[in-house]
Amino acid sequence: MQETNDSRIRKVKSILVTLPKPETEKSPYYDLAKKHNLKVDFRSFIHVEGVPARDFRKDKINLADFTAVIFTSRNAADHFFRICEEMRYEVPAELKYFCLSETIALYLQKYIQYRKRKIFFGKQTAADLAEVLKKHANEKFLYPCSDVATEDTMKFLEKSGYNFTPAVLFRTVVSDLSDLAEVFYDVIAFFSPSSIQSLFKNFPDFKQNNTRIAAFGTNTSKACTDMDLIVDIAAPTPGVPSMTMAIENYIKISNK
Repeated sequence: MQETNDSRIRKVKSILVTLPKPETEKSPYYDLAKKHNLKVDFRSFIHVEGVPARDFRKDKINLADFTAVIFTSRNAADHFFRICEEMRYEVPAELKYFCLSETIALYLQKYIQYRKRKIFFGKQTAADLAEVLKKHANEKFLYPCSDVATEDTMKFLEKSGYNFTPAVLFRTVVSDLSDLAEVFYDVIAFFSPSSIQSLFKNFPDFKQNNTRIAAFGTNTSKACTDMDLIVDIAAPTPGVPSMTMAIENYIKISNK
């Protein structure tokens, strides 16, 4: 990772967050914008498209074979229940659900009677579920994922020796960003390698120049440096767990 160069520290007035716009006004990014008088825009550089049932059938995965399902995101839950509906498969009441976070677990209320189901969740990663998974080691797990499945989760499940089957139920697709061609932001915040790929897919000749790059996670930072981008703002770091905190710390220096 490249450290911030003092010569690159300039005042920040505008930030592009490469995520969907929050559904409510309760977002730390809005608090950041108000506190420092910033223009903060949201634009997802990638989006998800469901794999049709006809394509899923080609993988010859029998949903009835599984006794448990592992959800790493709300997208995974959405597309699991969508594919079940398209396949006319009635999800059994005894199916067990293992979710990476409580947020994902609570989201299941959209599809099932939460209190009448066996639902387990961790703090944020598959490793957080280690203890509870050990108690259910004999389950046959379905792992709904995208075509760019989270490597950390896959590695953990493989290393732990669980009987699991990845099921690609949705794909990560590059969004059309042509309307941003002539738009400049002081900071662009990235959260996945796929978003970096989208940037260069849309703008092959992109030059960073005075744009500061914020990257969340080591994989995202590596994707930046692989494309010769300078990472000016990195998160998470010790004591700075969120992107908004990292950006604010930078602004405290740049906007003196």
